[in-house]
Amino acid sequence: QVQVVESGGGLVQPGESLRLSCNASGSAFSEYSMGWYRQTPGKEREMVAAITALGDIKYRESAKGRFTISRDVAKNTIYLQMNSLKAEDTAVYYCYVFYYRMYWGQGTQVTVSS
Repeated sequence: QVQVVESGGGLVQPGESLRLSCNASGSAFSEYSMGWYRQTPGKEREMVAAITALGDIKYRESAKGRFTISRDVAKNTIYLQMNSLKAEDTAVYYCYVFYYRMYWGQGTQVTVSS
């Protein structure tokens, strides 16, 4: 069983930045593929950014150039640095781990509003 815990959400104004963190338990962290999805009410969950165990990275189109996903193996943690935030980035952000199956965190709210 892998425990996934997100942190770092909050309320910011348009154009500001936030960094989300996601800590995953277990000694096999270097074998995990991880990433971030987000969801708003009434909509399906959508992929934001992902990083595989080999370090391959992908982003949704609207996140390219603004968001950066990174990984710290020593801390069992990945990060999502979000810059130039827009109102449409408002959502609950969920971290996941894929290690033979999907594990999800509880989600962290990001609100971008003036």
